[in-house]
Parts: sequence; C-alpha cells; structure tokens
Amino acid sequence: MSDTFNLGERTVRRMGYGAMQLAGPGVFGPPKDRASAIAVLRAAVEAGVNHIDTSDYYGPYVVNDIIREALFPYPDDLVLVTKVGGRRDDKGAWLPAQKPDELKRGVEDNLMRLGLDAMEVVNLRIIGAVHAPSEGSIAAQVEAMAEMKAAGRLRHIGLSNVTSAQVAEAQTITDIVCVQNHYNLAHRQDDALIDELARANIAYAPFFPLGGFSPIQSEVLSSLAAQLAATPLQVALAWLLHRAPNILLIPGTSSLQHLRENLEAARLQLSQPTLDALQTIGRA
Repeated sequence: MSDTFNLGERTVRRMGYGAMQLAGPGVFGPPKDRASAIAVLRAAVEAGVNHIDTSDYYGPYVVNDIIREALFPYPDDLVLVTKVGGRRDDKGAWLPAQKPDELKRGVEDNLMRLGLDAMEVVNLRIIGAVHAPSEGSIAAQVEAMAEMKAAGRLRHIGLSNVTSAQVAEAQTITDIVCVQNHYNLAHRQDDALIDELARANIAYAPFFPLGGFSPIQSEVLSSLAAQLAATPLQVALAWLLHRAPNILLIPGTSSLQHLRENLEAARLQLSQPTLDALQTIGRA
C-alpha cells in the first residue's frame, strides 16, 4: 500500500490534515486558543503532512489567517487545497455562493489571506438546498473555475459534494484532479465513484472520514480496534487508506493528541480477515 498519491502535478502523502476544526464552535468565529491551533498546524507539517485542506469560509476567514500565521513562508512540498462555492451569514449559517462572480471572489479572497499568487488546487463545492449531492448541471460553475485556471489564479480544479454524472460533465470542460465527498466506513454511497476515479488516476478526499459530528460507533469496529491495540477511529482511518489507492485523508482536529493518533493510523496494517469484518459495517 503506497503512502503517497498524485494531486494534480504534485505528489502528496495520503494522510493529510483538514483545517476546518481550527475555527470556533460550528466552524464559526475564532478558536478558543489560537496558540494551540498554530501549534497543531506546525506539528502536522513537522510530522510530514504536506496536504492541508482549508477554505476561506471556515470562520469565515479565521482558518486561512491562522494557516498563514503558522506556516508562511510555506514549505516547498506543502500543497494547500481550498474550496469555494459557499459563504457564511452573520449567524454562521452555510449559504450557497455559486454565481461566477462569487466563485471568482472566493478564489481571490483565499489567495489574499493565504498570501499566495495562485492556488495549487481549488475545489468547487456544490451547495444546494440540502447538504448532500443532488443531480443537476454544474457547467456554469465549472466554466467560471476554468476561466480562473486560464488566468493563472489556480493550477488545478477539484469538485466537492457532487455526483458521478456531475464529475463526467465537468470533465468535458476541464481536467478534474480530485473529488471531495462524504464517505467513511459507515457511509458508503460513493463506493462506485471511488473505483471509477481510481481507474482515472483521480484523487478522492472523503470529508467526515470519522463520521463528522457523530463519530462512527460500531461493536465490530470497537472489537477489532481492541485486537489491534488501536482506537476505533484509528482503525476507521486505516480502513480508508486500504479501501482504494486514490483516497487522500484530511481528518481534522484542534488537539495535538488527536493529531498524533490520526497520523499513527497511517501505520496500521489491516489483515484481509479484518478488512472483511470491517466491510460488514457499511452494509448494516
């Protein structure tokens, strides 16, 4: 099992870091302890993480400011991936920002706060009436992203919260280097899409890899974790790395201890009987 995969023109370690939890409660406002947030980012990079997922609407603006304070000037091998397509109101609600001018402003805001001339990868996050993929053309949004790519403001385009048909539509307009959707051991709706993307050498970064705000709980998972002298969530992360070679993990945490536990999950080797047992969780 390789511990790296391609992301656009870059090669990154498959265990990355998601910066969302560095904001305040509900991903809104400043963190309780900004110094701790900075320490977590620096520890992740020192441990070899070279893929960090972020967005200017985390906070909003808070997380990108912390990333720049913690890591700028950025290491040469560090790939920062952001997303556009949403915004926050003054109460923290998540709202769509899908118009071409909103997408372009989102990219520019990310560049300004991160202190970059161009983003390596920008994910177009599709936000609709529900917080889950729904069918419908995304051509107008993808075309706006392609224009920014042509203008040199971003090098590669990814998609988030999309269906297989939308990925196919986007690929008729521009190259897609990654997809970021909801997927984990217990939420397996994207099984076919992951395999499809693997065949095309396209990265897949699951969000909520540990279940999101309701962490994965399973007697099977807990039992297997005990046998492996690991935590259940470490085993859930290790399963994702075994699931397909194109999966890039971006678990988030604001805790140094949890960061270390997440990184240790990349070293877990799962036997075939263990993998077979874990497979039953997604079918339950």
